Amino acid sequence: MARMAQIRNIVILTGAGISAESGIDTFRSAGGLWEQHNVEDVATPEGFARDPDLVLGFYDMRRAALTKVRPNRAHDALARLEAEFAGEVLIVTQNVDDLHERAGASRILHMHGQLGSALCLACEMRSPIETALAERPPCPVCQARSLRPDVVWFGEMPYQMERIYAALREADLFVSIGTSGAVYPAAGFVRDARNLGVQTLELNLERSEGSHWFHESRHGKAGELVPAWVEEVLGSST
Repeated sequence: MARMAQIRNIVILTGAGISAESGIDTFRSAGGLWEQHNVEDVATPEGFARDPDLVLGFYDMRRAALTKVRPNRAHDALARLEAEFAGEVLIVTQNVDDLHERAGASRILHMHGQLGSALCLACEMRSPIETALAERPPCPVCQARSLRPDVVWFGEMPYQMERIYAALREADLFVSIGTSGAVYPAAGFVRDARNLGVQTLELNLERSEGSHWFHESRHGKAGELVPAWVEEVLGSST
């Protein structure tokens, strides 16, 4: 990546593609959890209102599946970048898994929420959850049995947007890893970055819908591209 010696603030957007190599289903994976359900039934407020048991059971399955997977080389490389880079690194993830944290990264914004968290519809407080939501456990704060998955469904506003845009304004480099470029507002971050004069790089399995917006786009597996890029960054910054 050109001008790496001048890079001091890096904002990294990660999507489903970075976790797919750990075995986590994406929306498009054949035979995965998403293929067994209509998105409208399990990932919208309307679906939850129609059949809360279906939705709670679905996210309980997703949370249980998460315990059987591990961070891959791409997650490990980003954690290393955060630890060793002389400047600032912020990971903005669309993923609701905790693989970045388990790899050792700490500066992470989960714009679509997290599977390990529950949102109380009564008091609006968020809390870690390990019990199956389908069992209707009480909220740890108010004791109401009105917990839902703390994930952003279609039609809802993503979390942390002000902090994300503030980070983009301070960034020297914006990197998108494993995203389709089709889901907004995240798909628009590259254009926001370009308008701010930020360098942009895409690391993706194949061309995304937004590839043409990036200064540079590299294609291949995240587990190969990301470690190689991190080596490049750390080598250039020493």
